[in-house]
Amino acid sequence: MEEQEMQIKVKKVTDKFTESMYVLANEPSVALYRLQEHVRRSLPELAQHKADMQNWEEQSQGSIYTVEYACSAVRSMTFSSVHFKSIDGLLKQVINLKHQFNTVQSRK
Repeated sequence: MEEQEMQIKVKKVTDKFTESMYVLANEPSVALYRLQEHVRRSLPELAQHKADMQNWEEQSQGSIYTVEYACSAVRSMTFSSVHFKSIDGLLKQVINLKHQFNTVQSRK
């Protein structure tokens, strides 16, 4: 009877050992399978999201360039006030000369 009990205990131990080895051997492959499944499901959405982000970045860069160009134009206009004042003075001189010319012409 002892031998039979010993055989049952040995069988239980070997079965548990076999089951443990089976779980240990298959656990990484199950994890990798789940990981691969997740990547396969999420990759198209992530790729589309990346493409959208690149498009938005390009549009943003274009808008930033436009705004910087406009700011540069406005800055250069503030520096041109000296030139506008000079033009204004020259126009006033021309108008005065024209009036003088007209008066000289009318006297003749």
